[in-house]
Amino acid sequence: AAGQNKQHFITKNTAKLDRETEELHHDRVSLEVGKVIQQGRQSKGMTQKDLATKINEKPQVIADYESGRAIPNNQVMGKIERAIGLKLRGKDIGKPLETGPKGK
Repeated sequence: AAGQNKQHFITKNTAKLDRETEELHHDRVSLEVGKVIQQGRQSKGMTQKDLATKINEKPQVIADYESGRAIPNNQVMGKIERAIGLKLRGKDIGKPLETGPKGK
């Protein structure tokens, strides 16, 4: 069983950022959303690390979202929304998340 020469895996967002040019830029999380995440997190008494641990992401991901450097990912945004209880997507950004009964 000889060693294999495997290609290193590059995440989709990293590849997107590499292809980015002056004319072509990718949407980033708005500063408004970053502020909502920060305020929601602080109102629950959580640090960036606490929030990251709760949603199974790295603390750097939370820092990037709060500073507006992250390319939005709906899965991550959904996890953050549920963790802090505030909407981060759509037109009601910053409003409390409605926790109604889930349909089956």
